[in-house]
Amino acid sequence: MLITRAASFALVLFWLAMAPQAMAAELLVKADTRMPAKTAYTPVDIQGVSKVVVRKGERRLYLMSGDQAVRSYRISLGDNPEGHKLYEGDERTPEGDYTLDWRNAQSDFYRSIHISYPSERDRELASAWGLDPGGSIMIHGLPNGKEDMAFAYRGLDWTDGCIAVTNEDMDEIWQLVSNGTPISIHP
Repeated sequence: MLITRAASFALVLFWLAMAPQAMAAELLVKADTRMPAKTAYTPVDIQGVSKVVVRKGERRLYLMSGDQAVRSYRISLGDNPEGHKLYEGDERTPEGDYTLDWRNAQSDFYRSIHISYPSERDRELASAWGLDPGGSIMIHGLPNGKEDMAFAYRGLDWTDGCIAVTNEDMDEIWQLVSNGTPISIHP
């Protein structure tokens, strides 16, 4: 889904005109203040990321060291984000426990790290319906060549089922997360 700069600006103006001030205040109150501000990396951060946790409903990705979140990122999901991915083309982001198993520095998006979807169970579920479960579910940055449009993607669900972050956030995740790191994706 491509959005022009003018269309994005029009959407923001429409929202500002239509959203009651109480709604805007409520959104500010709900802002996630539990996570520490981003800081320079230390060797402990790099060696200490033991798991990635995604909370789809919160639109957050957390880098965990044991039970402690050491980083938090705003994410975008598929165009149809609710529920577990069932088949290729449903534009859902899978839910469950997977592994970040390989990475691609030359992807169509700014860097990508592959999520090991589909699991055997995912294949069985899709097969029961006579469908292909799909694959190529990644954590990635913006589409290459769209860096100047980053503002238009922020806060929107625009992927085909992947988990998208800003390019700057992708640089951090790329550096802090190793291949083989478990990822748990929750509703």
